[in-house]
Amino acid sequence: MIERENKAAKYKLVKGVVLWLTGLPCSGKSTIAGILERMARESNLKAEFLDGDVVRQSLSHDLGFSREDRDAHIKRIGFVCQLLARNGVMVFASFVSPYREARDSNRHLIGAFVEIYVSASVEACERRDVKGLYKKARAGEIQGFTGISDPYEPPLHPEIICETEKEAPEESAAKIWNFLEQKGYLVRRSHKSII
Repeated sequence: MIERENKAAKYKLVKGVVLWLTGLPCSGKSTIAGILERMARESNLKAEFLDGDVVRQSLSHDLGFSREDRDAHIKRIGFVCQLLARNGVMVFASFVSPYREARDSNRHLIGAFVEIYVSASVEACERRDVKGLYKKARAGEIQGFTGISDPYEPPLHPEIICETEKEAPEESAAKIWNFLEQKGYLVRRSHKSII
């Protein structure tokens, strides 16, 4: 009998972790998070993808877009992320989350928190905007739109920066995945088959 290593390396999640992707609307957060979720599922890891638009409809439909309401929304998400992470889930949280203080509050609550700044210029985000939200914001049809009429506070010390004007989404996802391996959240495990 000969043992042969399975070419499709699988991973083991050592402990739950929250990957918090923050950036301007249309910067590429959800695209990167979707790729990461697929990578996690292919490795049979417990993973959840929390996307801004979807979560707001079910968790924070009662909130508006004032600073106070946005902070309350982000803190609610942080609580859910903390519950998932402490139960051994890898969480991909894709939210504009424009204010540093709310993100820092979630970092303190969660602990196993990796802040990922998905960086792109307003101009690049506008070009990617299939919903036309930037155009509406510039026309005054949407008030308090992040990046146009409301500020975005970039992270001061994110663990990872993904520059989506310079790197493909797959490159950004690979960078994040490698970080998780380097920091010990993920470990490779080889499967051997006997023939």
